[in-house]
Amino acid sequence: MTDMQTSSTPPAVHPLDEALVLESGAPGHYTGQTTQAYWNMVGPYGGLTAATALAAVLRHPDVLGEPVALTVNFAAAVIEGPFTVVATPARTNRSTQHWTVSVLQSPAEGGDPQVTTTATVLMAERRETWSGADTPMPQVPPPAECALAPAIFPVQWLQRYEMRPVRGMLPGEWDGSERDSLTQLWMRDAPARALDFPALAALADVFFPRIWRRRALRVPAGTVSMTVYFHAGSELLARTGSGHLLGQARAQEFRNGFFDQTAQLWNEAGALLATTHQIVYYKE
Repeated sequence: MTDMQTSSTPPAVHPLDEALVLESGAPGHYTGQTTQAYWNMVGPYGGLTAATALAAVLRHPDVLGEPVALTVNFAAAVIEGPFTVVATPARTNRSTQHWTVSVLQSPAEGGDPQVTTTATVLMAERRETWSGADTPMPQVPPPAECALAPAIFPVQWLQRYEMRPVRGMLPGEWDGSERDSLTQLWMRDAPARALDFPALAALADVFFPRIWRRRALRVPAGTVSMTVYFHAGSELLARTGSGHLLGQARAQEFRNGFFDQTAQLWNEAGALLATTHQIVYYKE
């Protein structure tokens, strides 16, 4: 990884906070600006787009409770430049609140804004109840015993995360040899940053397409829809702080141009913070 990920002097404004700056306009309307810090091959990293949609809801004056679920549909690539986020409370009940979100952007050549992203957000006021865990954190070496992952591709968003693989990273050779799709790695923002809901949403999308691992072929692939379920509340996120999260991802089915992949994210104490599921397009 780069010096940015290991430097002990963090920037005055964290790159994630800079990327999530939203200016209020009409009620529920926010304007933002893409940043190069989270740039992927053809636009911003999808996890950042998910975090932006959630951030718009969290900044709305009518928001209720904390996030429970976020679904993001990537209809088109976001291009460099300004964009608008529209967050609308579709229905508010006694303890739950349902939101619809759209990200709009004018095409490069001008014209009317077009939808690039749609999302739904479920907010809720959580109450103390019986709780249990059926998905314990795997037994893995601690972060300090796992080496930093090298920069695999020359894209900026990879520099925004400290990743320490445990098992199942990209194959050393793109030779078409099939293997399991499982990946485990420790991860956190770089530079380190106290965890909050937008950051957790972004971290849920750090995993490379499972088909690259499964087939050892770098075929074109891109997420079409992603859902994140938040099992942690703000108190658990505060206790997690800027520590590492263990992420585990695997695919379940590859068929006719689409595959799904699921992932879990635990903190170092073994608490499951979030689970995620996405459908990914691929072609030969």
